[in-house]
Amino acid sequence: MEGKKQTSQLHTELIPIDVEKVGDFVFKESEKGFLGDWSIELSEASHDAANLLKAVKRLQSSSLPVAFPTETVYGLGADATRSDAVAGIYRAKQRPADNPLIVHISSLAQLRQLLTSSPAPKSTYTNGITQDPIPTIYHPLISRFWPGPLTILLPLPQPSPLAPSVTGSLSTFGVRMPSSRLALALIHLAGLPIAAPSANVSTRPSPTTAAHVLQDLSGRIELIVDGGPCEVGVESTVVDGLVKPPVILRPGGVSIEMLRQCPGWERVEIGYRDRTETGVPRAPGMKYKHYSPTARVILVHSQLNMELLKKHSGHVKTVGVATSKTWRDEDLAASGKTTTAHPLSTTQATLRRLTIPKETAIASYSKPNTSGPRQNLLADQPLRNGENQDSDSVDIVFTDLGTDPPTIAQRLFSALRELDKQGVDVMFVEAIDATEGHAAAAVMNRLRKAAELEIYP
Repeated sequence: MEGKKQTSQLHTELIPIDVEKVGDFVFKESEKGFLGDWSIELSEASHDAANLLKAVKRLQSSSLPVAFPTETVYGLGADATRSDAVAGIYRAKQRPADNPLIVHISSLAQLRQLLTSSPAPKSTYTNGITQDPIPTIYHPLISRFWPGPLTILLPLPQPSPLAPSVTGSLSTFGVRMPSSRLALALIHLAGLPIAAPSANVSTRPSPTTAAHVLQDLSGRIELIVDGGPCEVGVESTVVDGLVKPPVILRPGGVSIEMLRQCPGWERVEIGYRDRTETGVPRAPGMKYKHYSPTARVILVHSQLNMELLKKHSGHVKTVGVATSKTWRDEDLAASGKTTTAHPLSTTQATLRRLTIPKETAIASYSKPNTSGPRQNLLADQPLRNGENQDSDSVDIVFTDLGTDPPTIAQRLFSALRELDKQGVDVMFVEAIDATEGHAAAAVMNRLRKAAELEIYP
């Protein structure tokens, strides 16, 4: 309890960094397509470079974690070798102690140093295979997907340089090299392996903007690096190549079809469930409830219509609808006259508000109309149960997820958070085919973990 009091009193600073203004990156490719040595020359006159160094110093010396963007989601990073720093992650997120963390690195040389007692000479790894502490099974994946949204499971070296709480008492640890240049620069300049789960309170939707991080962790951490919205939008794929056949422990930005194109991974299997699992989790995202907004989530595999909404919503006031391929607000509203329709652009999606008359709606409720749709839709304190019960209509707030899986993945967590912000009591989300596109399985995995109910035709 005392620890929570201390974190609640922290002042949280948000510092913007434009990676294009930090300095010059020089990347080199080694044999077998691996990313070789790389360097960064910081611009002395750059305010962005100064902010980057500020974040680096916090990672090197503070026991409080730093939030920063990756290409997947925003991470909450700390020195993976210091127990006090890693404890700060668990404390800020209120994360269960047996839920392992992923270690982030900036180079293969850094990873090899983690896996051995001392760095070996470069000549040892000339062919990328012999005497390499990185298991051969992972070489095709590293060549194709690193830097990128892929986490591999490796044996924990003994003695281990990592803080015990990073691995959750497992004999393995997960590691990845992010493709975000800002994340790479932060890790490279810190000279440390960085443990970093998503930068949100546990069970909440993962953050894809700095604003999402601030919403969850304001007062719990001191520093958030704002590098803009994340490109991928869902967490990394986690694979275990130490077993035969290899397995996927968490779906993410790299699909099973993409993995099966790599030598040694033709028979890779799914080793996860789209529901909360029991026992010791082998990877993040397996055991506990994740990705859940405040409102109830209903995942729908059929065509949405007013009858379905009425049947499964009960007497609520505000309904959120996340559409993708087949649902349209015009179709939903066809059963009754639409009294208002306000388009609103957000950073990653579009919100549209429809007010449906009571005789065709789910319940008797409507938010008050204003002349400005932004004030109506983005109110800091949206209306909840118990207000305006005598109105004769119901609000339905739509958000468009896009039509292709990569776009849906990029917008998903932002859409769930935005609908929560609008004060919806229940969210209906359109399901997609989990086999369609490289991000589809990850989207459906996250939605099934967030949903309280699934509706089939």
